[in-house]
Amino acid sequence: MELIIFFFVAFLAVSSAIYFVFAKNPLYSILSLIVTMFSIAGLYILLNAQFLGVVQIIVYAGAIMVLFLYILMMLNLNKGDESIKKNYLKFAGIFVAGILLVGILGAFRGFNENLITVADANPNVGLTKNLGYLLFNEYVLPFELASILILAGIVGAVLIGKKDL
Repeated sequence: MELIIFFFVAFLAVSSAIYFVFAKNPLYSILSLIVTMFSIAGLYILLNAQFLGVVQIIVYAGAIMVLFLYILMMLNLNKGDESIKKNYLKFAGIFVAGILLVGILGAFRGFNENLITVADANPNVGLTKNLGYLLFNEYVLPFELASILILAGIVGAVLIGKKDL
C-alpha cells in the first residue's frame, strides 16, 4: 500500500511540475507549483521525515501562496479565458489517468513480491532529535557559516533599505 501511495504522490509531483513549466497562464502555473510543494511534503512524510514535510508545507507552500496572492493583486486576471473548459478537461484526463495507473499498480502488486525488498530501516531516521544531533555535532561548522551568511544578508538588506546614511 505504501508503494502505491509513493508512486501516486511521485506521479502527482512530476506531472504538476511539468504543468508548471508549460502553463500559459501564471495563475495556473502557481497553483500547480503549490500542488508540487504539497506532493514533495508527502514524499518527505513517506520517507519518515515528518519534520521536513511540515517545514516544506509551512515554508514553501506558504511562500507560494503569498506569491499567488501577489499575482492575483498585481496582474489583471479578470479577462475572459475561453480555454477554461479545455483546462478542466485536461485536469479530468490527468485525474482519470492517475486512477488508471493506481489500478494497474494494484493489479500487479501481487505479481512478483520478491522484486521489491525493503531495506532494514531505522525508525528514528527522520526525527527532530536525530536531525538536531547531526546538525549540532557533525555539521556544526557549515551550520554556523550558514547562519553568519544569513545574518550578513539581513544586515545588508537593512543597510540597502535605509534611506539616510
